[in-house]
Amino acid sequence: MTDIHPDIEKVLVSRDEIKARVRAMGREISRDFAGKKPVLVGVLRGCALFLSDLAQNISIDCSMDFICPSSYNGGMKSSGVVRLLLDLRENIAGKDVILIEDVVDSGLTMRYLLDNLNTRKPKSLSICALLNKKPCRKADVPVRYSGFEIDDEFVVGYGLDYKELYRNLPYVGTLKKTRI
Repeated sequence: MTDIHPDIEKVLVSRDEIKARVRAMGREISRDFAGKKPVLVGVLRGCALFLSDLAQNISIDCSMDFICPSSYNGGMKSSGVVRLLLDLRENIAGKDVILIEDVVDSGLTMRYLLDNLNTRKPKSLSICALLNKKPCRKADVPVRYSGFEIDDEFVVGYGLDYKELYRNLPYVGTLKKTRI
């Protein structure tokens, strides 16, 4: 394994585990959307690494777009108030859309995005999340593609940050209490 960053308490999901699961998720999406051209909508900024790796493992034609909601405001828990900082450029009416998210925890941001995007009349709308924190759920959201289910822990790495740091780590881990 890659050297562990000195601020990391423990690694929850290794680089190799991520790579294998993302490859499998790419195959699932390719199979489920065979003959279609889905739009992969990356939920910025945390999705960047995951979306990049996932797209390279999808064998069917697809396009990409991005949306940027905000509900954390630099903290460790969602505020529950969602603001849309960046909207889609593509018209998704009549298209198969897959929201690509780093982590679904409370579900409040994802519920907001589902409600917002459904008003635009997509043919279908699915959620693909690297991490699924079911114990944190406050809003029911259907995660169709889930990489890993994790407990209610604050995690960083592989796109996830704490105060904009640690996104570049190739694994998912927890921070030492002295760093928070």
